[in-house]
Amino acid sequence: MTKKYFGTDGIRGTVGEYPITPDFFLKLGWAAGRVFAREGQGFVLVGKDTRISGYMFESALEAGLAAAGVNTRLLGPMPTPGIAYLTRTLRAQAGIVISASHNPYYDNGIKFFSTEGTKLPDDLEHKIEYYLEQPMTTVESAKLGKAKRISDAAGRYIEFCKASIPASIDFSGLRIVVDCANGATYHIAPHVFREVGAEVIEIAANPDGLNINEKCGATKPDLLKNAVIDYRADLGIALDGDGDRLIMVDHKGEVVDGDELIFIIAKARKAAGKLQGPIVGTLMSNLGMEHALKKLKVDLLRANVGDRYVMELMKQHGSVLGGEGSGHIICLDRTTTGDGVVAALQVLAEVHRTGKSLYELKSEMSKYPQVLVNVKVAKKVDPNSNETIQKAVQAVEKELGDSGRVLLRASGTEPLIRVMIEGVNEDVVRKHANELADVVKNAITA
Repeated sequence: MTKKYFGTDGIRGTVGEYPITPDFFLKLGWAAGRVFAREGQGFVLVGKDTRISGYMFESALEAGLAAAGVNTRLLGPMPTPGIAYLTRTLRAQAGIVISASHNPYYDNGIKFFSTEGTKLPDDLEHKIEYYLEQPMTTVESAKLGKAKRISDAAGRYIEFCKASIPASIDFSGLRIVVDCANGATYHIAPHVFREVGAEVIEIAANPDGLNINEKCGATKPDLLKNAVIDYRADLGIALDGDGDRLIMVDHKGEVVDGDELIFIIAKARKAAGKLQGPIVGTLMSNLGMEHALKKLKVDLLRANVGDRYVMELMKQHGSVLGGEGSGHIICLDRTTTGDGVVAALQVLAEVHRTGKSLYELKSEMSKYPQVLVNVKVAKKVDPNSNETIQKAVQAVEKELGDSGRVLLRASGTEPLIRVMIEGVNEDVVRKHANELADVVKNAITA
Protein backbone atom coordinates (compact mmCIF):
# COMPACT_ATOMS: atom_id res chain seq x y z
CA MET A 1 0.00 0.00 0.00
CA THR A 2 1.52 3.31 -1.14
CA LYS A 3 1.97 6.08 1.41
CA LYS A 4 0.75 9.56 0.49
CA TYR A 5 2.99 11.63 2.75
CA PHE A 6 5.73 9.50 4.31
CA GLY A 7 8.87 8.86 2.28
CA THR A 8 11.84 6.68 3.20
CA ASP A 9 12.83 9.13 5.93
CA GLY A 10 9.67 10.83 7.14
CA ILE A 11 8.12 13.88 5.47
CA ARG A 12 10.30 16.67 4.10
CA GLY A 13 9.96 19.74 1.89
CA THR A 14 10.10 23.52 1.58
CA VAL A 15 8.64 25.53 4.47
CA GLY A 16 5.33 27.13 3.48
CA GLU A 17 4.71 24.68 0.63
CA TYR A 18 2.23 21.90 1.37
CA PRO A 19 2.64 19.70 3.36
CA ILE A 20 5.35 21.63 5.26
CA THR A 21 2.83 24.14 6.63
CA PRO A 22 1.61 24.93 10.16
CA ASP A 23 -1.93 23.71 9.48
CA PHE A 24 -0.66 20.35 8.19
CA PHE A 25 1.62 19.93 11.22
CA LEU A 26 -1.33 20.70 13.51
CA LYS A 27 -3.35 17.94 11.80
CA LEU A 28 -0.31 15.63 11.78
CA GLY A 29 0.14 16.13 15.54
CA TRP A 30 -3.52 15.24 16.06
CA ALA A 31 -3.32 12.21 13.74
CA ALA A 32 -0.17 10.93 15.46
CA GLY A 33 -1.85 11.58 18.81
CA ARG A 34 -4.81 9.42 17.81
CA VAL A 35 -2.40 6.59 16.96
CA PHE A 36 -0.22 6.93 20.08
CA ALA A 37 -2.90 7.87 22.61
CA ARG A 38 -3.24 5.80 25.73
CA GLU A 39 -5.89 7.46 27.77
CA GLY A 40 -4.56 9.09 30.91
CA GLN A 41 -0.98 7.87 30.64
CA GLY A 42 2.27 8.27 28.72
CA PHE A 43 3.63 11.09 26.59
CA VAL A 44 5.27 11.84 23.24
CA LEU A 45 8.70 13.50 22.99
CA VAL A 46 9.17 16.37 20.52
CA GLY A 47 12.61 17.65 19.55
CA LYS A 48 13.97 19.77 16.70
CA ASP A 49 17.11 21.05 15.04
CA THR A 50 18.08 24.74 14.92
CA ARG A 51 16.27 26.04 11.83
CA ILE A 52 14.01 29.03 12.42
CA SER A 53 10.79 27.27 11.37
CA GLY A 54 11.23 24.74 14.18
CA TYR A 55 9.50 27.08 16.67
CA MET A 56 6.41 27.30 14.47
CA PHE A 57 6.16 23.56 13.81
CA GLU A 58 6.88 22.64 17.42
CA SER A 59 3.91 24.76 18.54
CA ALA A 60 1.63 23.32 15.84
CA LEU A 61 2.53 19.72 16.73
CA GLU A 62 2.06 20.37 20.44
CA ALA A 63 -1.41 21.81 19.80
CA GLY A 64 -2.41 18.85 17.62
CA LEU A 65 -1.17 16.30 20.15
CA ALA A 66 -3.00 18.13 22.96
CA ALA A 67 -6.24 18.10 20.94
CA ALA A 68 -5.93 14.31 20.67
CA GLY A 69 -5.47 14.06 24.44
CA VAL A 70 -1.74 13.29 24.36
CA ASN A 71 0.84 14.78 26.73
CA THR A 72 3.99 16.28 25.18
CA ARG A 73 7.53 16.59 26.51
CA LEU A 74 9.49 19.24 24.63
CA LEU A 75 13.24 18.70 24.24
CA GLY A 76 14.17 21.84 22.29
CA PRO A 77 17.15 21.55 19.91
CA MET A 78 18.42 17.97 20.05
CA PRO A 79 20.21 15.68 17.57
CA THR A 80 17.96 13.12 15.90
CA PRO A 81 19.85 10.17 17.49
CA GLY A 82 19.54 11.89 20.87
CA ILE A 83 15.76 12.01 20.47
CA ALA A 84 15.78 8.30 19.54
CA TYR A 85 17.80 7.52 22.69
CA LEU A 86 15.58 9.59 24.99
CA THR A 87 12.39 8.12 23.49
CA ARG A 88 13.65 4.69 24.51
CA THR A 89 15.09 5.51 27.94
CA LEU A 90 12.27 7.83 29.08
CA ARG A 91 9.75 5.15 27.98
CA ALA A 92 7.91 7.61 25.74
CA GLN A 93 5.12 6.33 23.49
CA ALA A 94 6.92 7.88 20.50
CA GLY A 95 9.54 10.45 19.58
CA ILE A 96 9.02 13.20 16.99
CA VAL A 97 11.90 15.01 15.27
CA ILE A 98 11.37 18.31 13.46
CA SER A 99 14.29 18.47 11.04
CA ALA A 100 15.31 18.43 7.39
CA SER A 101 18.71 16.91 8.26
CA HIS A 102 21.42 18.22 5.88
CA ASN A 103 19.03 20.44 3.86
CA PRO A 104 19.19 24.28 3.99
CA TYR A 105 17.23 26.32 6.55
CA TYR A 106 14.25 26.99 4.25
CA ASP A 107 13.40 23.27 4.23
CA ASN A 108 11.99 21.33 7.15
CA GLY A 109 10.45 17.97 7.85
CA ILE A 110 9.39 15.46 10.41
CA LYS A 111 10.23 11.91 11.37
CA PHE A 112 9.02 9.60 14.09
CA PHE A 113 10.63 7.09 16.41
CA SER A 114 8.86 4.16 18.03
CA THR A 115 8.98 3.57 21.77
CA GLU A 116 12.07 1.37 21.16
CA GLY A 117 13.93 4.31 19.57
CA THR A 118 13.73 2.88 16.05
CA LYS A 119 12.15 4.26 12.87
CA LEU A 120 8.37 3.91 12.87
CA PRO A 121 7.11 0.71 11.21
CA ASP A 122 5.05 1.02 8.03
CA ASP A 123 1.80 -0.02 9.67
CA LEU A 124 1.92 2.91 12.12
CA GLU A 125 2.75 5.37 9.31
CA HIS A 126 -0.28 4.02 7.42
CA LYS A 127 -2.44 4.55 10.54
CA ILE A 128 -1.24 8.16 10.88
CA GLU A 129 -2.05 8.75 7.21
CA TYR A 130 -5.51 7.25 7.76
CA TYR A 131 -6.27 9.83 10.48
CA LEU A 132 -4.85 12.65 8.32
CA GLU A 133 -7.79 12.02 5.97
CA GLN A 134 -10.37 12.16 8.82
CA PRO A 135 -12.02 15.32 10.23
CA MET A 136 -10.06 16.70 13.18
CA THR A 137 -11.85 16.54 16.52
CA THR A 138 -10.87 17.64 20.01
CA VAL A 139 -11.19 15.54 23.15
CA GLU A 140 -13.21 17.02 26.02
CA SER A 141 -11.36 19.70 27.97
CA ALA A 142 -10.66 17.50 30.99
CA LYS A 143 -8.74 15.08 28.75
CA LEU A 144 -6.65 17.58 26.76
CA GLY A 145 -2.93 16.89 26.67
CA LYS A 146 -0.40 18.94 28.63
CA ALA A 147 3.09 20.05 27.61
CA LYS A 148 6.27 20.27 29.69
CA ARG A 149 9.91 20.98 28.85
CA ILE A 150 12.63 18.48 29.76
CA SER A 151 15.53 20.55 31.04
CA ASP A 152 18.22 17.88 31.34
CA ALA A 153 17.87 16.28 27.88
CA ALA A 154 21.28 17.45 26.60
CA GLY A 155 23.10 16.22 29.70
CA ARG A 156 21.45 12.80 29.51
CA TYR A 157 22.46 12.35 25.87
CA ILE A 158 26.03 13.58 26.46
CA GLU A 159 26.48 10.89 29.13
CA PHE A 160 25.02 8.25 26.81
CA CYS A 161 27.47 9.17 24.03
CA LYS A 162 30.46 9.03 26.42
CA ALA A 163 29.32 5.61 27.67
CA SER A 164 29.59 4.19 24.11
CA ILE A 165 33.35 3.79 24.62
CA PRO A 166 35.22 2.38 27.66
CA ALA A 167 35.53 4.83 30.55
CA SER A 168 39.26 4.02 30.75
CA ILE A 169 39.96 5.77 27.43
CA ASP A 170 41.38 9.28 27.82
CA PHE A 171 41.98 11.34 24.69
CA SER A 172 44.38 13.80 26.35
CA GLY A 173 46.87 15.12 23.84
CA LEU A 174 44.45 14.73 20.92
CA ARG A 175 43.54 18.01 19.22
CA ILE A 176 40.33 17.84 17.16
CA VAL A 177 38.20 20.31 15.24
CA VAL A 178 34.45 19.72 15.55
CA ASP A 179 32.11 21.17 12.91
CA CYS A 180 28.55 21.20 14.26
CA ALA A 181 26.96 22.48 11.00
CA ASN A 182 25.28 25.22 13.09
CA GLY A 183 22.81 22.46 13.84
CA ALA A 184 21.39 20.38 16.65
CA THR A 185 24.76 19.15 17.99
CA TYR A 186 26.11 22.64 18.72
CA HIS A 187 25.56 22.25 22.49
CA ILE A 188 26.28 18.51 22.56
CA ALA A 189 29.27 17.42 20.47
CA PRO A 190 31.93 19.85 21.80
CA HIS A 191 31.06 18.83 25.40
CA VAL A 192 31.22 15.10 24.59
CA PHE A 193 34.70 15.28 23.07
CA ARG A 194 36.04 17.64 25.75
CA GLU A 195 34.71 15.44 28.55
CA VAL A 196 36.61 12.43 27.18
CA GLY A 197 39.82 14.45 27.34
CA ALA A 198 40.37 15.85 23.84
CA GLU A 199 41.33 19.43 23.07
CA VAL A 200 38.38 20.71 21.04
CA ILE A 201 38.25 23.57 18.57
CA GLU A 202 34.60 24.07 17.67
CA ILE A 203 33.42 25.64 14.42
CA ALA A 204 29.94 26.26 12.96
CA ALA A 205 28.56 26.03 16.50
CA ASN A 206 26.62 29.32 16.59
CA PRO A 207 23.20 28.66 15.08
CA ASP A 208 21.00 31.64 14.27
CA GLY A 209 18.09 29.78 12.68
CA LEU A 210 19.27 30.54 9.14
CA ASN A 211 22.86 29.23 8.97
CA ILE A 212 22.25 25.50 9.52
CA ASN A 213 24.35 23.47 7.00
CA GLU A 214 25.44 26.70 5.29
CA LYS A 215 28.91 26.06 3.81
CA CYS A 216 29.65 23.76 6.74
CA GLY A 217 28.94 20.32 8.15
CA ALA A 218 29.20 16.79 6.79
CA THR A 219 27.95 17.68 3.30
CA LYS A 220 30.34 20.65 2.86
CA PRO A 221 33.64 19.69 4.55
CA ASP A 222 35.86 22.43 3.08
CA LEU A 223 35.50 24.59 6.21
CA LEU A 224 36.64 21.65 8.34
CA LYS A 225 39.53 20.75 6.01
CA ASN A 226 40.89 24.29 6.24
CA ALA A 227 40.42 24.47 10.02
CA VAL A 228 42.26 21.17 10.61
CA ILE A 229 45.26 22.49 8.63
CA ASP A 230 45.13 25.98 10.22
CA TYR A 231 44.97 24.65 13.79
CA ARG A 232 47.42 21.78 13.11
CA ALA A 233 44.80 19.42 14.51
CA ASP A 234 45.13 15.63 14.63
CA LEU A 235 41.77 15.25 12.88
CA GLY A 236 38.40 16.87 12.27
CA ILE A 237 34.81 15.75 12.82
CA ALA A 238 31.91 17.09 10.73
CA LEU A 239 28.30 16.40 11.64
CA ASP A 240 25.19 17.42 9.71
CA GLY A 241 22.29 19.60 10.83
CA ASP A 242 20.55 16.90 12.87
CA GLY A 243 23.63 14.95 13.97
CA ASP A 244 22.97 11.57 12.34
CA ARG A 245 25.70 11.90 9.70
CA LEU A 246 29.49 11.88 10.14
CA ILE A 247 32.39 12.78 7.86
CA MET A 248 35.94 13.10 9.21
CA VAL A 249 39.13 14.80 8.02
CA ASP A 250 42.64 13.51 8.74
CA HIS A 251 45.64 15.64 9.77
CA LYS A 252 46.57 16.19 6.10
CA GLY A 253 43.18 17.78 5.42
CA GLU A 254 41.91 14.77 3.42
CA VAL A 255 38.26 13.75 3.77
CA VAL A 256 37.54 10.33 5.32
CA ASP A 257 34.05 9.31 4.17
CA GLY A 258 31.44 6.94 5.59
CA ASP A 259 32.77 3.86 3.77
CA GLU A 260 36.28 4.39 5.18
CA LEU A 261 34.94 5.08 8.67
CA ILE A 262 32.79 1.93 8.58
CA PHE A 263 35.88 -0.07 7.58
CA ILE A 264 37.90 1.38 10.49
CA ILE A 265 35.14 0.52 13.00
CA ALA A 266 34.67 -2.94 11.45
CA LYS A 267 38.39 -3.71 11.77
CA ALA A 268 38.33 -2.55 15.41
CA ARG A 269 35.31 -4.72 16.21
CA LYS A 270 36.94 -7.69 14.46
CA ALA A 271 40.18 -7.25 16.43
CA ALA A 272 38.17 -7.16 19.68
CA GLY A 273 36.20 -10.27 18.69
CA LYS A 274 32.97 -8.28 18.83
CA LEU A 275 31.94 -8.14 15.18
CA GLN A 276 28.67 -9.99 14.66
CA GLY A 277 27.17 -10.71 11.25
CA PRO A 278 28.13 -9.07 7.97
CA ILE A 279 28.68 -5.36 7.36
CA VAL A 280 25.71 -3.78 5.57
CA GLY A 281 26.38 -1.06 3.02
CA THR A 282 24.38 0.11 0.01
CA LEU A 283 24.46 -0.29 -3.76
CA MET A 284 26.74 2.78 -3.76
CA SER A 285 29.25 1.52 -1.16
CA ASN A 286 32.77 1.58 -2.57
CA LEU A 287 34.15 -1.67 -3.99
CA GLY A 288 37.41 -0.89 -2.20
CA MET A 289 35.61 -1.32 1.13
CA GLU A 290 34.20 -4.66 0.00
CA HIS A 291 37.68 -5.92 -0.98
CA ALA A 292 39.29 -4.59 2.23
CA LEU A 293 36.61 -6.30 4.34
CA LYS A 294 37.12 -9.53 2.39
CA LYS A 295 40.78 -9.53 3.50
CA LEU A 296 39.47 -9.46 7.09
CA LYS A 297 37.16 -12.37 6.18
CA VAL A 298 34.14 -10.11 6.68
CA ASP A 299 31.21 -10.09 4.25
CA LEU A 300 29.55 -6.96 2.85
CA LEU A 301 25.84 -6.99 2.04
CA ARG A 302 24.36 -4.22 -0.11
CA ALA A 303 20.98 -2.65 0.61
CA ASN A 304 19.12 -0.07 -1.47
CA VAL A 305 20.30 3.51 -0.89
CA GLY A 306 18.82 4.92 2.35
CA ASP A 307 19.56 4.23 6.01
CA ARG A 308 16.07 2.74 6.45
CA TYR A 309 16.99 -0.07 4.02
CA VAL A 310 20.41 -0.53 5.62
CA MET A 311 18.72 -0.98 9.00
CA GLU A 312 16.24 -3.52 7.61
CA LEU A 313 19.03 -5.66 6.16
CA MET A 314 21.10 -5.36 9.37
CA LYS A 315 18.23 -6.70 11.45
CA GLN A 316 17.58 -9.54 9.00
CA HIS A 317 21.20 -10.73 9.19
CA GLY A 318 22.06 -9.96 12.82
CA SER A 319 24.57 -7.23 11.87
CA VAL A 320 25.94 -4.76 14.38
CA LEU A 321 27.50 -2.33 11.88
CA GLY A 322 26.30 -0.73 8.66
CA GLY A 323 25.86 2.55 6.85
CA GLU A 324 26.45 4.69 3.80
CA GLY A 325 29.35 6.55 2.20
CA SER A 326 27.46 9.77 2.93
CA GLY A 327 28.18 9.25 6.62
CA HIS A 328 25.08 7.57 8.04
CA ILE A 329 26.78 5.02 10.29
CA ILE A 330 24.71 2.65 12.42
CA CYS A 331 26.40 0.92 15.37
CA LEU A 332 23.59 -1.32 16.59
CA ASP A 333 25.78 -2.65 19.40
CA ARG A 334 25.79 0.88 20.82
CA THR A 335 22.49 2.53 19.80
CA THR A 336 19.32 2.07 17.74
CA THR A 337 19.88 4.47 14.84
CA GLY A 338 22.56 6.33 12.86
CA ASP A 339 24.52 8.55 15.26
CA GLY A 340 27.37 10.85 14.17
CA VAL A 341 28.80 11.52 17.64
CA VAL A 342 28.73 7.85 18.71
CA ALA A 343 30.32 6.76 15.40
CA ALA A 344 33.07 9.38 15.78
CA LEU A 345 33.85 8.10 19.28
CA GLN A 346 34.28 4.55 17.92
CA VAL A 347 36.83 5.84 15.39
CA LEU A 348 38.65 7.89 18.05
CA ALA A 349 38.79 4.81 20.28
CA GLU A 350 40.59 2.92 17.48
CA VAL A 351 43.03 5.85 16.99
CA HIS A 352 43.73 5.61 20.73
CA ARG A 353 44.03 1.80 20.79
CA THR A 354 46.38 1.49 17.84
CA GLY A 355 48.39 4.67 18.30
CA LYS A 356 47.90 5.26 14.57
CA SER A 357 46.70 8.48 12.97
CA LEU A 358 43.36 8.63 11.18
CA TYR A 359 45.33 8.93 7.93
CA GLU A 360 47.11 5.64 8.65
CA LEU A 361 43.90 3.85 9.62
CA LYS A 362 42.04 4.90 6.46
CA SER A 363 45.06 3.96 4.31
CA GLU A 364 44.44 0.29 5.14
CA MET A 365 41.52 0.50 2.69
CA SER A 366 42.01 1.63 -0.92
CA LYS A 367 39.03 3.51 -2.32
CA TYR A 368 38.36 2.80 -5.98
CA PRO A 369 37.49 5.65 -8.36
CA GLN A 370 33.74 5.89 -8.83
CA VAL A 371 32.28 7.70 -11.85
CA LEU A 372 28.60 8.60 -11.96
CA VAL A 373 26.91 9.81 -15.16
CA ASN A 374 23.26 10.89 -15.11
CA VAL A 375 21.20 10.26 -18.24
CA LYS A 376 18.03 12.37 -18.56
CA VAL A 377 14.93 10.46 -19.62
CA ALA A 378 11.49 11.69 -20.68
CA LYS A 379 9.69 9.23 -18.42
CA LYS A 380 10.55 6.72 -15.72
CA VAL A 381 12.02 3.53 -17.22
CA ASP A 382 13.79 0.46 -15.85
CA PRO A 383 17.23 0.25 -17.53
CA ASN A 384 17.69 -3.32 -16.32
CA SER A 385 14.82 -4.59 -18.50
CA ASN A 386 16.30 -3.35 -21.79
CA GLU A 387 18.18 -6.06 -23.72
CA THR A 388 20.57 -3.67 -25.54
CA ILE A 389 21.54 -2.00 -22.28
CA GLN A 390 22.02 -5.32 -20.51
CA LYS A 391 24.34 -6.63 -23.25
CA ALA A 392 26.46 -3.46 -22.92
CA VAL A 393 26.54 -3.83 -19.13
CA GLN A 394 27.65 -7.48 -19.39
CA ALA A 395 30.45 -6.52 -21.80
CA VAL A 396 31.78 -3.89 -19.36
CA GLU A 397 31.49 -6.28 -16.41
CA LYS A 398 33.42 -8.94 -18.32
CA GLU A 399 36.24 -6.48 -19.08
CA LEU A 400 36.43 -5.16 -15.49
CA GLY A 401 36.27 -8.63 -13.88
CA ASP A 402 36.70 -8.65 -10.09
CA SER A 403 38.42 -5.25 -10.15
CA GLY A 404 35.33 -3.24 -11.06
CA ARG A 405 31.57 -2.90 -10.75
CA VAL A 406 28.67 -1.55 -12.82
CA LEU A 407 25.44 -0.19 -11.38
CA LEU A 408 22.47 1.20 -13.29
CA ARG A 409 19.46 2.50 -11.45
CA ALA A 410 16.56 4.84 -12.04
CA SER A 411 16.48 7.87 -9.72
CA GLY A 412 13.64 7.76 -7.22
CA THR A 413 13.14 11.53 -7.30
CA GLU A 414 14.15 12.77 -10.80
CA PRO A 415 13.70 11.61 -14.43
CA LEU A 416 17.24 10.23 -14.56
CA ILE A 417 19.05 6.94 -15.12
CA ARG A 418 22.18 6.85 -12.97
CA VAL A 419 25.11 5.04 -14.59
CA MET A 420 27.78 4.27 -12.00
CA ILE A 421 31.02 2.41 -12.69
CA GLU A 422 33.93 1.92 -10.34
CA GLY A 423 37.26 0.19 -10.73
CA VAL A 424 40.98 0.38 -10.12
CA ASN A 425 41.86 2.73 -13.04
CA GLU A 426 39.95 6.02 -13.16
CA ASP A 427 40.58 6.66 -16.87
CA VAL A 428 39.23 3.21 -17.79
CA VAL A 429 36.24 3.68 -15.47
CA ARG A 430 35.41 7.11 -16.93
CA LYS A 431 35.65 5.78 -20.50
CA HIS A 432 33.30 2.88 -19.72
CA ALA A 433 30.84 5.16 -17.85
CA ASN A 434 30.57 7.62 -20.73
CA GLU A 435 30.23 4.86 -23.32
CA LEU A 436 27.58 3.04 -21.30
CA ALA A 437 25.69 6.31 -20.72
CA ASP A 438 25.58 6.80 -24.52
CA VAL A 439 24.21 3.27 -24.95
CA VAL A 440 21.52 3.95 -22.33
CA LYS A 441 20.58 7.28 -23.96
CA ASN A 442 20.32 5.79 -27.47
CA ALA A 443 18.47 2.64 -26.32
CA ILE A 444 15.85 4.61 -24.39
CA THR A 445 15.40 7.15 -27.20
CA ALA A 446 14.95 4.32 -29.70
